[in-house]
Amino acid sequence: MLLSLNIKAYLLKKITNKKPVDFDLKDSKNVLFMRYDRIGDMLISTPVYRALKNNFPEINIIVLASRTNKDILSQNPYVDSVIINHKNNFFRDIISLIKLRKLRIDACIEFDHSVIPHAIMRLRIMNPKIVISVNKQGRYGVSGNELIMYDFFTDKPDHWHFRNIWLNTLNPFGINSTSLEYDLFISEYQERLALNFLKEFESKCKIGINLEGAVVGKKINSYELKKICEGIKKIHKDIQVIILTTPENLMKITNMINKMSLNYVAPSYKTNKIQDLAAIIKNLDLIISPDTSVIHIASAFNKPVVSIHENNIDSYELFSPVSKLHRTVFSPSNKGISGFSVAKVIEYSSDLLSKVS
Repeated sequence: MLLSLNIKAYLLKKITNKKPVDFDLKDSKNVLFMRYDRIGDMLISTPVYRALKNNFPEINIIVLASRTNKDILSQNPYVDSVIINHKNNFFRDIISLIKLRKLRIDACIEFDHSVIPHAIMRLRIMNPKIVISVNKQGRYGVSGNELIMYDFFTDKPDHWHFRNIWLNTLNPFGINSTSLEYDLFISEYQERLALNFLKEFESKCKIGINLEGAVVGKKINSYELKKICEGIKKIHKDIQVIILTTPENLMKITNMINKMSLNYVAPSYKTNKIQDLAAIIKNLDLIISPDTSVIHIASAFNKPVVSIHENNIDSYELFSPVSKLHRTVFSPSNKGISGFSVAKVIEYSSDLLSKVS
């Protein structure tokens, strides 16, 4: 066991070794961001792209995104190009990584605060002059500051939101941004589609409920959903509940709603892109959801939100909603939202609705 650990530590040090480069970041022409993970992470990162472009308009900003989160950057004026990366299929990315190497990337920002082997392998191939990352936890007995590949490690203070932690990665450029809003751009067509759908409920208080998170265990079941809808209806008579769902779950959600027999609950229409869903969220009065990308989309439009979170304060502080009006219900479990208080969701929802009505 010890021998295996020592070998891994040796290989990690070896692969992250590089010669130092004397380069002033303010002379950068091409800057790459590595963000090929989830939708919420990409959205929380958008203030970073904006801050860099506003301070250095001539810099070409490239984002290595996933097929899942790339659409968050659609129509974003602060990002010049998006390249799809396949985290679990390294060989599929070889051609794009070699093209980035030929582009001679001046600086690469890798947002992860852990030592990630697949990120290190990609960095080795792309070979940027300067690599910036968040202060990293060690791995295999190797501390973060022993990884010579990284030229700058920026602070990850306790109790900070990831938005602020990731903005810190611009400190080596001399940027200290106070502009914290998320960027999510919707087309006129997407906006019009949402407004046409919601026109039928124009006079009502419109509540969006998302039932599932990206992680197993973050799910509002049908019994809990019905209790939430009925509880809010008792307090606020003139409401319309819209169940937010992905295209593949639309039929299942429609069947669930039909079984509930509540005439003030309806499914959203079939959405093709994340911006289609965002256009609906933008025009609702309250969002209820497990902790997932829907909460961050609502925060992008400063919509009142009630989030349901696992019993993990550290995770909550990193990913908490940033809307001015928000409440969070914590479940008793630290691995999912099972057993969360339906009564608390109703109470917090009623409180927020009274503030916006």
